[in-house]
Amino acid sequence: MQQTEATGIQEHTHVLADGRVITHGAHGHVHNHTQTKAVLNRMSRLIGHLESVKRMVEEGRDCPEILIQLSAVDSAIKGVSRIILKDHLEHCVVDAVQHDDKEALAQLNKAIDQFLK
Repeated sequence: MQQTEATGIQEHTHVLADGRVITHGAHGHVHNHTQTKAVLNRMSRLIGHLESVKRMVEEGRDCPEILIQLSAVDSAIKGVSRIILKDHLEHCVVDAVQHDDKEALAQLNKAIDQFLK
């Protein structure tokens, strides 16, 4: 790990399964995870499903029908959240533990607290 003089943020490197090497700061980093495509596909389906629910409300459909569809959307959101959490654990958290990055672990704890509200 090296610290940049300009920002004071420590940089570290990931070697992805496909051999790509990504270097970034420990805070607010952005990089590709193995599940990015799956998450984006699920998010696209979720957006379409929400649009359908919106149309149901606009059309005055029965409340129980709408609630059932909202339950499906809620379940799908939880599924995407699980994928993102697992991917984060497998990549960022493993890296944080290996580099004793307590800030990254604190950020994960904060995110989990918010997620479980």
